[in-house]
Amino acid sequence: MTVTHRIKKGSYFAEKMDVFIVTFAALFSVINPLGTVPIFVGLTQDNSPKERSVVSFYTAIYVLTILLLSFYLGKYILLFFGISLDALKIAGGMIIASSGFALLTGKFTEHKGMKKREKDDAFNRSEISLTPLAIPMLAGPGTISLLISYQQEYSLITQQLWIIVAILAVSTGIYFILKSSHLIVKLMGASGINALSRIIGFIVIAIGVQYILGVATALFDLPVN
Repeated sequence: MTVTHRIKKGSYFAEKMDVFIVTFAALFSVINPLGTVPIFVGLTQDNSPKERSVVSFYTAIYVLTILLLSFYLGKYILLFFGISLDALKIAGGMIIASSGFALLTGKFTEHKGMKKREKDDAFNRSEISLTPLAIPMLAGPGTISLLISYQQEYSLITQQLWIIVAILAVSTGIYFILKSSHLIVKLMGASGINALSRIIGFIVIAIGVQYILGVATALFDLPVN
């Protein structure tokens, strides 16, 4: 194998890894499993460690299923309703930016629809993995629209495989974060989690704005700096 061939192979692998890194970073930021930790702790405070582990596992499985379905079936939903990819990006960008703003202002649970009545109802549920944890706390509209746009943008099989790997990695991270949520709260405290969520919120706002800006530059042929 020549040096030139090794460089080309390395560049090819790095390009595909970029898809994984971008997808993982965007999904993890928008989903923000750390922001769900306080809710998880509150809903499972009377559960045993084994029961919490089971709830964490099924929550991660539900999230994985929702993300995969969104990624593979989302384009057919767009076709059915006659929604263009640009319209989806603008709507998704607005939702993602709104989620980031909610994180930044400390109103994440209210933004996700977890008001007092819903919280009281969740406390009375024996099964909380699907709702409210998987939906709407973790896999919300912003995440779904993000994956639908990725499916349209990254058409190569290798690119889509890296996106699947990123989805699996995020789902695995959700499992371990939720499973360790009580320990995380003890170590970081509520203030530490809130501070980290606000930093993530700023990143999420930037992701949403970037999506809207990308559509604007394409539609109006604006120069990109």
